[in-house]
Amino acid sequence: MTQHDLKKRLEQGALQMQIELSTAQVDLLIQYVTLFHKWNKTYNLSAIRNIEEVVDRHILDSLSVFAYLPQGAQRFIDVGTGGGLPGIPLAIVRPDMQVTMLDSNGKKTRFLFQVLLELGLKNAAVVNERVERYQPDMLFDGVISRAFASLWDMVSGCEHLLHCEGFFWAMKGVYPQSEIEELPERFQLEQSYEIQVARCDGQRHLLKLSKQSA
Repeated sequence: MTQHDLKKRLEQGALQMQIELSTAQVDLLIQYVTLFHKWNKTYNLSAIRNIEEVVDRHILDSLSVFAYLPQGAQRFIDVGTGGGLPGIPLAIVRPDMQVTMLDSNGKKTRFLFQVLLELGLKNAAVVNERVERYQPDMLFDGVISRAFASLWDMVSGCEHLLHCEGFFWAMKGVYPQSEIEELPERFQLEQSYEIQVARCDGQRHLLKLSKQSA
């Protein structure tokens, strides 16, 4: 598939989700897709090897939360980012947002440092550290992730990263009713959004969680 074809595939999928991308954003996203596909062969960033599926199942999936995140300058951390998902796509389409991508896997963070260098993203940063050991200089407005096995793992593992008025944003598949019921009492579900991902038949949900002040 040519670069032109990949761009058309991305643009059509984004428009289906009512997201208008600028030419510069499309170019950056496809540059990232190309790097991801290339490095994936040796760095095992993802089980998805088909470059078209990288567009559909990684980029469009990451962009599906775009409309639900707060507008204006925000500091977000993508925990367990792996190959930069959803952090890199969000940093590209939300230049007002400062995105930190955290992962303990050295190979994956080396890839991300290269991505930031080649794409020239000034509003993104990479941290190679285990989440429980990471102590940021400033707390975050939002913690976002699609990597955690459960909501309990997410909120308990990342609580120290979020300021008192911030929110957790959990990207999930099927609505996780049992996980919500098992949340510690100091956390609560603020909102659940059923999100649509172009060319994806499965269920997708974005959950917004808050923590009570001490």
